[in-house]
Amino acid sequence: MKEWIWGRNPVCEVLRAGNRQAFQLRLAQGVSIEGRLAEIIELAKKHSIPISRFPKEELNGISSHHQGVVLQVAEYPYVDLDVSLDEARKLGEPPLILLLDTLQDPQNLGTLIRTAELIGVHGIVLPYRRTATVTPAVVNASSGATEHIPISQANLAQTISKLKEEGLWVVGLEGSPEGQAPDQIDLTGPLVVVVGSEGQGMRSLVKDSCDFLLRLPMRGKIDSLNAAVAGSVALYLVWQARGFTGAAGGESIDGRLES
Repeated sequence: MKEWIWGRNPVCEVLRAGNRQAFQLRLAQGVSIEGRLAEIIELAKKHSIPISRFPKEELNGISSHHQGVVLQVAEYPYVDLDVSLDEARKLGEPPLILLLDTLQDPQNLGTLIRTAELIGVHGIVLPYRRTATVTPAVVNASSGATEHIPISQANLAQTISKLKEEGLWVVGLEGSPEGQAPDQIDLTGPLVVVVGSEGQGMRSLVKDSCDFLLRLPMRGKIDSLNAAVAGSVALYLVWQARGFTGAAGGESIDGRLES
């Protein structure tokens, strides 16, 4: 199956990663070839990808946020969980896996993938059903981070059991009083961080499988955080506990701080 990726950062990261076959690159007529777009064209030529120009209106039919470029590619290639564990072993780091329990919103999924890639999560696991998946909208929301981190689809209960056998501790993000504060949990070792769905949180079976429940302290009048924000904060707390291992200045994927 083929799909279209749009936006300069997502298209560039897909080409840089080279994890999936690209079939054609379309540019908007009249667009200026400079900066990131020049890099995209160079990458496309390097990989012998056909390049053509189309009226902006035709690209609008794919997405109104195309930024003058779209790329036709094969669908996202999910990987086996062992790929993520092998990545941690190669780096000599305690594994850090992000498990997303039926997250529904593509924007939230993209945001969490982007955060996970930036702080060095070794892999992400999604369930088979009732979840947002890695669609072009998620690739765009992640600014292309989807292409640089192993993502698996699996039965979550079985996955948690396997990861526990591998020596990982499972920490579920929980907003209720039964959750522990970050300073009460050792976040430095091999971990699975579980983020539940918007509104419902973790399902009972997944929650009961957690070794610890992590509650983020709050002091304002709003009593909850967006799932992607809460998950991102939790991931940064884990990275902080690990001494910000591998930090490279806190820059974005393309080397610039972004909104």
